[in-house]
Amino acid sequence: MPEFISHLKEYRILAGLTQEELAEKVNVRRETIIRLEAGKYNPSLKLGIDISRTLKTPIEDIFEFI
Repeated sequence: MPEFISHLKEYRILAGLTQEELAEKVNVRRETIIRLEAGKYNPSLKLGIDISRTLKTPIEDIFEFI
């Protein structure tokens, strides 16, 4: 599985959202957001797109695959 760097926390904070608020908007548990921010969970394409649309930020800016 390719490694990736998550910039989710920075973009979430810029959007003024808490982890819980973002989780509710993309229909996942807060724990999923925590794991995504820590780079310990590789999001599905659908979840990545949902997060990208919610934060109004390109998906490739939020999740950087290396």
